[in-house]
Amino acid sequence: MKTLVILLGSLLLIKGAPVGALSLDALLLPEQRIALLEAGTLREVQFKRLTPLLIPGHTLIQKFMNDTLEALEPSILVESLHLYKKPPGAAFPQWTSAERGALFNETLALSTLAGLRYFSTSRNAMRIFYETSQVIDGPDTQKPLPDPVYEVPPTRVILYARQKDLTFGDTIYQYEYHAGEDALLLVQQNLTPLTVGIIPAVGKHKLCSVVAVMDAEAFLLIYAVSMAKAVSLPGMNQRVGQSFATRTDALMSWFTGRAERAFKGLIP
Repeated sequence: MKTLVILLGSLLLIKGAPVGALSLDALLLPEQRIALLEAGTLREVQFKRLTPLLIPGHTLIQKFMNDTLEALEPSILVESLHLYKKPPGAAFPQWTSAERGALFNETLALSTLAGLRYFSTSRNAMRIFYETSQVIDGPDTQKPLPDPVYEVPPTRVILYARQKDLTFGDTIYQYEYHAGEDALLLVQQNLTPLTVGIIPAVGKHKLCSVVAVMDAEAFLLIYAVSMAKAVSLPGMNQRVGQSFATRTDALMSWFTGRAERAFKGLIP
């Protein structure tokens, strides 16, 4: 089975991805576009016969999703589409290099995930997502580092982070970033197992989460997906899947705040 590491590296070799300004019409099916403009968010959660239902019409993202599903063979697939309307004064029909760079740096600010809250369906209450979140120099030494900042987004960046999740424990993640002309791609993979208390939930390298941010004229279209191969225990798929779904809402709230910060720093 192909490894995710190989698949992630191969993103740089993909040809035929869209370049320049995109549009919601080009990225979404008509019914998806209408529903998303009305609701702002669409979601699909699957546990069997996993097929992406919300994936945008972007060659790079579709290629990555197809290859990752084949390699990971997940038992859970949680997809979300979110629409962020750019503030007045933002560039049209496509982002500027300064806007693209500012958005990229904001997604690198992993320390700002500490204290993020989400709605826990099992507890029917708000709960802390990550108690701590820190960029580190590597999975072995785990020396804390500041969030990186780049003047020009590199094509590919790999970061490591140690994040204490109040549900799934203290986990080391690899974050891989890809900066295209029309899209930014963030890929998270767990390097240590996820547990619920003392119960194993997802083995190492068995979780892959993706956030793709596409420049679509007056909007940013965000496609978020979590794929995991959960441990075969009764009810584990449903528990993990529900958790991923509500956590995605929290991550989108976090990204919206970072996007507002990025644009605010550039708009007169």
